[in-house]
Amino acid sequence: MSRVFAYCRVSTADQTNDNQVQEIAAAGFAIKPQRVVRETISGGQAARERPEFAKLLDRLESGDVLVVTKLDRLGRSALDVRSTVDLLAMLGVRVHCLALGGADLTSPAGKMTMQVLAAVAEFELDLIRERTSAGLARAREEGKKLGRPSALSPAQAQEVKARLARQEPVAALAREFKVGRATVQRLRPAAV
Repeated sequence: MSRVFAYCRVSTADQTNDNQVQEIAAAGFAIKPQRVVRETISGGQAARERPEFAKLLDRLESGDVLVVTKLDRLGRSALDVRSTVDLLAMLGVRVHCLALGGADLTSPAGKMTMQVLAAVAEFELDLIRERTSAGLARAREEGKKLGRPSALSPAQAQEVKARLARQEPVAALAREFKVGRATVQRLRPAAV
């Protein structure tokens, strides 16, 4: 008899994969809690490199079924999704995607559908990157300061520079100003 597993992935710690578990149950899959694999990791990381997915691969056997709510739970890149599904098919594991009407991604029709949708998902990700890059460029042109705010005020930074010039220890300054050593070291004058 086939064992059924669920792979539920979210990208950030402030997200929860409870909705994915509920969606899988609502679709009629009765999955034992020990077969629900939850992971918090970016979909940009290859599936085989994700710790929980790698453990899942070790548990899966021929005849098993892996259920995901959406194709992008397996990965963001079309190449990664395809190689992951191909690997699972080679292991004899069927992959069902609820967003594709429960299609078995290892079947010929499922493979074709998966390739089209994975390509669309990758295209969408490329568009997001392009828009983000354009927005950052525009912000730079407008003179906006990007990145994390400085840990030291301009006055504190000047004081640290002056004290570094007097050869005061980096570690002591870092402790006094409650910043990391690297923050203090970045203020050292460049060696000539």
